Amino acid sequence: MSTEAIIKTKLEAGLSIEHLTIENESHMHSGPATDSHFKVTVVSEDFLGKRLVQRHQLIYGLLADEMKHPIHALSMHLFTQQEWQAKGETVMPSPKCLGGSKGEH
Repeated sequence: MSTEAIIKTKLEAGLSIEHLTIENESHMHSGPATDSHFKVTVVSEDFLGKRLVQRHQLIYGLLADEMKHPIHALSMHLFTQQEWQAKGETVMPSPKCLGGSKGEH
């Protein structure tokens, strides 16, 4: 099973999700990263009353094994339905990676 499929399965099992987007951004990073950099957008009423750090902790808890390996980086955009609608149901694109050899002139 791919890392993306594992992320999807675990998030859907652990949260009541209204919207889920998982983007594999490994291609945007230098080196041999192929299945290690992800961006998730999750809309769930399970986030009601939770501060941002609590929401992140919830996701990290669900993906604890994958955060050890193979996930190296996880960008999280976590909203309640009301927050998601107020945001226009969009998230900003991730910046280009300048780490490693990509930052060299």
